[in-house]
Amino acid sequence: MGTKYWQEFLIPYHQAVDEIVLKFNSLKEQYEKIGEYSPIESVYGRVKSVSSILEKIHNYGVDIESLEDNIQDIAGVRIMCQFEEDIYEVVELIKKRSACDMEIVKVKDYISEAKPSGYKSYHLIIRYPVFSVAGIQHLFVEIQIRTLAMNFWSIIEHSLNYKYKENIPDEVRLRLVNAANAVNDVDHEMSSIREEIQNAQRLFGLKSSSVTSILDNIGHLYKLNQGEKASRYEKIFDDLFEQEDIIQLILLRKELETEVNTIESEA
Repeated sequence: MGTKYWQEFLIPYHQAVDEIVLKFNSLKEQYEKIGEYSPIESVYGRVKSVSSILEKIHNYGVDIESLEDNIQDIAGVRIMCQFEEDIYEVVELIKKRSACDMEIVKVKDYISEAKPSGYKSYHLIIRYPVFSVAGIQHLFVEIQIRTLAMNFWSIIEHSLNYKYKENIPDEVRLRLVNAANAVNDVDHEMSSIREEIQNAQRLFGLKSSSVTSILDNIGHLYKLNQGEKASRYEKIFDDLFEQEDIIQLILLRKELETEVNTIESEA
């Protein structure tokens, strides 16, 4: 199989990853726009390299003709969450799409039951439809969902496995398990103050969106030849921003939105 074959073979997988990452990032933005806490912290995607695919073919005796069915993680998406509870919220979001564009075909919950190494993550294999010039292809995509702390540990484990060629010394493996337990403690501690953190983040989000809206509407007033009003609102905004009075900033946002709408309707 030459380079051209693999380039063409992987095109739909790259498309699937790009589309899925875009969809989850869009969900994250929707939460933020309505001032709600997003269970999605960040989203990343990758397509396995040709060398990794060939290695799997060799190790598992996979037939090239049945490659798409027998290697289900050629395309991969990783979703990072702040809290362990968020992982299951993301899983529910995916389940709601199962009848649409993310049919769940396999689940591995390493959160409720971690691997002996200490590895924790939630894995789903989905079947995703890709529309291309060749028609519709339903491809397997692996989605991994984990906390930021779990991901940090996983990166370290992956690096050590690579260094020791999957044969990590017992002493290092024991320290890795201890580190996994410490990561688990961190996640549980963060969960205990989850509500306080979320409230603080919501407040920050409201402040940020209010400031953006206020400045946009002040600029709009200038465009509507309402310079005097715009200048007055600028002064009010500067005072409130300096005082960090979030409640008054939210009220000013609503007042400005009403003011601009009224002027536009009378124009």
